Amino acid sequence: MSGLNFINPFGVREDPGTFTGDFYTENFSRKAKPGTVILNLGPQHPSTHGVLRIVVELDGEYVIRAEPVLGYLHRMHEKMGEVKTPWQFIPNMGRVDYLHPIAWNWAYVGAVERLGGIEVPERAEYLRVISCELNRIASHLMWWGAFVMDLGGVTPILYAFEEREKINDILQIVTGSRLTLSYFRFGGVSTDVDERFLRLTKEFVPYLRERLKMYKALVTDNIILRRRLEGVGPMGVDICQRYGATGPILRAAGVASDTRRDIPYGIYKKFDFDIPSGPTNDSFGRYLVRLAEVEESLTIVEQAIKELPAGAIRIDKAPKANYKLPAGETYFAVEGARGQVGCHLVSDGGTRPYRIKLRAPGFSNLSLFAEAAKGTLLADAIAILGSLDLVIPEVDR
Repeated sequence: MSGLNFINPFGVREDPGTFTGDFYTENFSRKAKPGTVILNLGPQHPSTHGVLRIVVELDGEYVIRAEPVLGYLHRMHEKMGEVKTPWQFIPNMGRVDYLHPIAWNWAYVGAVERLGGIEVPERAEYLRVISCELNRIASHLMWWGAFVMDLGGVTPILYAFEEREKINDILQIVTGSRLTLSYFRFGGVSTDVDERFLRLTKEFVPYLRERLKMYKALVTDNIILRRRLEGVGPMGVDICQRYGATGPILRAAGVASDTRRDIPYGIYKKFDFDIPSGPTNDSFGRYLVRLAEVEESLTIVEQAIKELPAGAIRIDKAPKANYKLPAGETYFAVEGARGQVGCHLVSDGGTRPYRIKLRAPGFSNLSLFAEAAKGTLLADAIAILGSLDLVIPEVDR
């Protein structure tokens, strides 16, 4: 191989004999200023929330550039959706976002139902809301614990896991699992709830409300946490719109945008709940918005349990394994824990979709990190990254 040159993915001709690192770091280094340091965060690093790599250029402790590098966890979910039948593809959704899988479950099932004109019984709609909101609470609590741990506080994640286990005890009754949940079916849900499910849910709502008061005293009002987050990583409406950020990031910027209200689906219009937004667009504002959303989800669950009607949990003529999708295309969006989750489904009339495109809110949210982190201290960049609530299997897919 001596004397041979080849062109790397950046169009730069390289000599294998003099190449000292991977293509990405080598190209990144060429643009570096004299006296700066190139540092890799990840792809396996406590600050990256999964198999994510971020290449940063540092001038002392200040970030000059930061570029996320994806591809370490790509599993071709969208391609699998084109070679599997709709029934076979449902479990994939739980593998895209393992913290709020029911939202992704709803996005795909909802797209198939919308394209096929499939109705959902009222009781099933209530059960969908209850399960999705409980799962949203678990996701936000896991973010809360992991985020504070990123900043050096270990105790909160132990509380977060304790609450999450209680939610998993409830959802396991109807889903049979505790992580990659798959509860929705075309035309309804897989299992009806029993008295134990209802009792545990009713007990959990006031229990968590009391715990949230303790979290506020222990963490939210802690001056050390506030000093680490207040004024760090401000993200206004402009940057959110340019990168397509949704969910808590956009709401912290002061925009009360929520798919459950903006593009109504299911029966969310029947429930009375607020869309928390603001009061600040920094890392602490994003923290406050998510904790406020936990309270609103508890309010929704409480109403849904109280008003839960009797009836069927699936339509009688639910699609079978050999179901043929009508020719056409549709888009179905739901509000996930990280923002708008969407499924664009295209069918040519066969038993398998012609094309599936998933909208992952984490991808848009991560995209603005490079701009938001520029000029900050490295420690603050880690705080900004954690405030985005990234789930890398969703970002990479």
